[in-house]
Amino acid sequence: MVYTCHRDKNCQINKVTRNRCQYCRLQKCFEVGMSKEAVRNDRNKKKKDMKEEVVLPENYELSGELEELVNKVSKAHQETFPSLCQLGKYTTNSSADHRVQLDLGLWDKFSELSTKCIIKIVEFAKRLPGFTTLTIADQITLLKSACLDILMLRICTRYTPEQDTMTFSDGLTLNRTQMHNAGFGPLTDLVFAFAGQLLPLEMDDTETGLLSAICLICGDRMDLEEPEKVDKLQEPLLEALKIYTRRRRPNKPHMFPRMLMKVTDLRGISTKGAERAITLKTEIPGPMPPLIREMLENPEAFEDSSDSSDSASAAPPAIQAIKQEEKSTYESAFEEEEEEEEDDYWDEEREWGADSDGEPWAEAAQKKAVAGKTQ
Repeated sequence: MVYTCHRDKNCQINKVTRNRCQYCRLQKCFEVGMSKEAVRNDRNKKKKDMKEEVVLPENYELSGELEELVNKVSKAHQETFPSLCQLGKYTTNSSADHRVQLDLGLWDKFSELSTKCIIKIVEFAKRLPGFTTLTIADQITLLKSACLDILMLRICTRYTPEQDTMTFSDGLTLNRTQMHNAGFGPLTDLVFAFAGQLLPLEMDDTETGLLSAICLICGDRMDLEEPEKVDKLQEPLLEALKIYTRRRRPNKPHMFPRMLMKVTDLRGISTKGAERAITLKTEIPGPMPPLIREMLENPEAFEDSSDSSDSASAAPPAIQAIKQEEKSTYESAFEEEEEEEEDDYWDEEREWGADSDGEPWAEAAQKKAVAGKTQ
């Protein structure tokens, strides 16, 4: 480092003036015996050393239990939600260039895919360590409360910014206009904005799975029977995500809190999504698909104005399970069936909305529940 005197190289140096001319100050230091070898080339070396110490990566290691938890959550996510690179994309020209209130063709496809996604989210939840140890009512409450959160998170991770499109699990790829026309309506731009905010986080499948699990297993949901137990299940998930993200990005410790902030954002979007679903009921020609209706925050809003007993009999099975606390009803919707029944359930010919005899899903589950009571 070279200092220059802007006067005659004979400035007065004392406690008051010593910072006015670095050249003359250095010369006076030499005159009184300071060694030239003691001069530091970097005047801020101490400060920079301190700064470097702050950003040095910590040695984050997952314990054996947390490692196992991460692996199970990651596997549950990957097996219920294929990544974008695994999908064979296809598009449709339906209302691709102008917004309309609702494209019924796109709505039919969107509602079909959404129903399948909900089923996969239920499967994901059942694979999470400890989830099935919760009471049946709490399992249903958590699923109903977080289903829209996870749906939004999942579809937003399949956002392609170059084309401004989102891709569903069967490969259907829709642009922003088509998403609006498929049923998102005024929610569209909010969802796409959130998807854009996820991009800088560069989340992998494991982080998405852990964040989904944290959204689901959350003790502050209303009407939980054992919120403390739910909180205890969430604690290792939070610790696992923190360690995993910091181990993956040792120089970016801020990524973990930024990911957690997305949970709050998702809740806001989901609230608006539930409101949008209520207005959507007035736009579609038929009833809301039963599984979609069941997972909404206020399913009673979708019931036709009719006799109260008729409304009760038409209620989706998970709603009945909460109201009647009957395990048989819950099992018909969420617990694993006998092997052959499960095969039928996942058979494409049932179109995800009817049983093997063509009966509506909710009615079939209702009959099973009634049969269980009479035996």
